Amino acid sequence: MKMRTRFAPSPTGYMHIGNLRTALYCYLIAKHDHGDFILRIEDTDQQREVEGAIDLIYQVMEETGLHYDEGPDIDGGVGPYIQSQRLDIYHEYAQKLIDLGGAHYCFCEGELEGEDPCLHLSQQEIQDKLDAGISHVIRQTIPTTGTTSFDDEVYGHIEVENKTLNEGILIKSDGYPTYNFANVIDDHLMNISHVVRGNEYLSSTPKYNLIYKTFDWEIPTYIHLPPVNKDETHKLSKRNGDASYQDLKEKGYLKEAIINYIALLGWSPADEEILSLDDLIAQFNIEHISKSPAIFDIDKLNWMNGMYLREMPLNQFHELLLPYYHSITRKVDLLELSKVLQPRLEKLSDVEESIDFINQAHPFDASIYTHKKMKTNPENSLEALELVKERIADFDDFNNDEAMTEFFVNLAKEKELKNGRIMWPVRVALTNKSFTPGGAVEIAHILGKEETSRRIDQAIIDLQNVIQ
Repeated sequence: MKMRTRFAPSPTGYMHIGNLRTALYCYLIAKHDHGDFILRIEDTDQQREVEGAIDLIYQVMEETGLHYDEGPDIDGGVGPYIQSQRLDIYHEYAQKLIDLGGAHYCFCEGELEGEDPCLHLSQQEIQDKLDAGISHVIRQTIPTTGTTSFDDEVYGHIEVENKTLNEGILIKSDGYPTYNFANVIDDHLMNISHVVRGNEYLSSTPKYNLIYKTFDWEIPTYIHLPPVNKDETHKLSKRNGDASYQDLKEKGYLKEAIINYIALLGWSPADEEILSLDDLIAQFNIEHISKSPAIFDIDKLNWMNGMYLREMPLNQFHELLLPYYHSITRKVDLLELSKVLQPRLEKLSDVEESIDFINQAHPFDASIYTHKKMKTNPENSLEALELVKERIADFDDFNNDEAMTEFFVNLAKEKELKNGRIMWPVRVALTNKSFTPGGAVEIAHILGKEETSRRIDQAIIDLQNVIQ
């Protein structure tokens, strides 16, 4: 039997990280074995459905490269692939399940405690209530004796006593199926060979298997995934507003880095951690999926995203940053700016803070000139800037970083000073920031001779006023 996996999201909002991780694992498991990856929309919880959420699912799948072989817009002969369009199918199989003794009509209101009294209704009593239009649901009928077991590829052999399983609702009073019923029917009819989902469904899987056995259907291979947590005790949750794919994109993370990082949330590669989607397909194996919860570590994602940014060709990186330069009103060397940012940037949303000195320097702050490692203070910084001002008037090679570095180094050597005694004051004078994307050479190159000279002049005046 050809391997077939399915990703079955509910259209209830943005694609949160746990959901995307499930989609990715479903895709990788199928593609590693040259199988089919199916998209199914589980929209039976009509009250929680969010307008436009289905389009967001399509968008994320397309952007991340998780291309499905069958889905709502790609018919594979086992559709429809949207559950709300399959209601007649669910009702047909619910009736068959009732006939086989695996389900029953229930006319009770609210949650049940203990045995369902409707189990003892006669066929005539049931028909009379149906004819009278009394609100009802269809519940699963669970054996009161024996055990049900299954083998999970991650968690191993699991066995439960049937008497501990509750008789859950399969068809609600509004006619819509619950997940507990629809997923079994759909997985069977769509020939799903491997069911990949979160481990919160481990406790319900015995109930699903009872349905499979009642119909005498082949039970799929189960792969239950560990949760993705925000910390040691709390799961990431869409309802709690935790990070979604869209959130991460808006914060400046690359889709390739997001997919790469999410793949590592519960799975460990053989060696390298920076892996393309093709690399992940080649390397992914079920055996390396962890049982333990994965912790979403934003610092690790920052590092990984930075690695992807640094690996880009400069021209591609520059094109990526151009929209973030819209606020720059001064004529500067933007390509040089991108060149300076590339080895330092972790995510695109950091660009604005990194370039906020270009239009004009930050407000003067004399304390920044004091740097223990550089052995600078406002007094000797003033001396250094006055020396630079005197000599820089005759230096015109601002587009040559090597020549400019030599200019500052020779100046320090002439005065028998460490390079930092000259370069740190210049760096501060040009930005009034203690953290900058580049040093004195790169920033002077970006700003150009005229603006560099003007800012040094202003810094000299500011320092003189403070020192006097």
